[in-house]
Amino acid sequence: HFWLVHLCTKISEVSFRIKMPLDDFGTRSSVLLATGVGLASATGYGLYKYLANYWDNQPPQKWRQVGELADLYIYPIKSCGAIRVSHMDCTIIGPKLGLLRDRIFMVTRTDGTYICARTFPKLLLIQPSFDEQYEQMTLSAPGMPDIIVPVADLFSVDPVKAWVWGQPVTATDCSEELARWISRFVLKEETGLRLVFYPLDIPTRPVRERQHVKLTARDTGALHNSTSFMLLTEASVEDLNRRLQKPVTAQQFRPNFVVKGPGAFEEDDWKWIKIGETVYRNVKPCNRCSVITVDPKTGVRSIENEPMKTLKTFRMKPGLETPVMGMQMGIRTEGTVRLGDAVYVGY
Repeated sequence: HFWLVHLCTKISEVSFRIKMPLDDFGTRSSVLLATGVGLASATGYGLYKYLANYWDNQPPQKWRQVGELADLYIYPIKSCGAIRVSHMDCTIIGPKLGLLRDRIFMVTRTDGTYICARTFPKLLLIQPSFDEQYEQMTLSAPGMPDIIVPVADLFSVDPVKAWVWGQPVTATDCSEELARWISRFVLKEETGLRLVFYPLDIPTRPVRERQHVKLTARDTGALHNSTSFMLLTEASVEDLNRRLQKPVTAQQFRPNFVVKGPGAFEEDDWKWIKIGETVYRNVKPCNRCSVITVDPKTGVRSIENEPMKTLKTFRMKPGLETPVMGMQMGIRTEGTVRLGDAVYVGY
């Protein structure tokens, strides 16, 4: 014999059957009822979590304009100079124009572990540039001859081992010539560093455990630390500068988007952002490291540890060990953005 049980909750219905002799009903009815309620509750909670997550990740129907794009930057090499652009295509791998793509190169030690301006501030003085067709990159640095990077050729080079924050990444080595150039400038030695390239069009790294729960694997970009897009407002930089003896520029925080119009730190509360053809989800605040204490024009670190010291006095967030400035975004609708595009937010 079977008892057919059908339980309804406010958000789910559960039907199941349990084999049980009829003469045991009196002694087992409480067990059956408890089991049914437990299953219904578990199913209902799971459905609730699924629906809550689903709706939380749906772009809003209504938008409010808050400002416009004042600057656009692409950083082809991690920890090296920026390229200011008038427009760019925004994709799952990050900002790009032709073969100019964001954080698609990085400098590593010979064992494949990446280095950055926290330890080697001279990296910020390496300035990349591209030709008009965005097919070929040239590197310049003080006291060094320019050197050309044939980007298109790197897609067919055999892969090498490389790591970003302990995570393995797909990469190809750029050449012995470029390795010597980088080593001579940064280390003043003939060897020790390599330049590697990310040849794929999709992210491949999982989310690091310490990252924010809104961040997904599709947001991790090419060789980025967290996400492939970072936004900062002019007013936030201006607010910080009013607290500093020596002002800084937005470039010190290495954003892709600089927005004018909103008030200081309003971006903290934005949930959805629409710019041009593109839509983004705010997935986490941009917590800051010591790179912001290095002047990108001189490669010299602040002896006062600014602006980090001042940011720690008013931009700390619960659960984070370092202050925040700007926000990191995951792209949800790809497209093109241009200087002057209106910036909208949805909540």
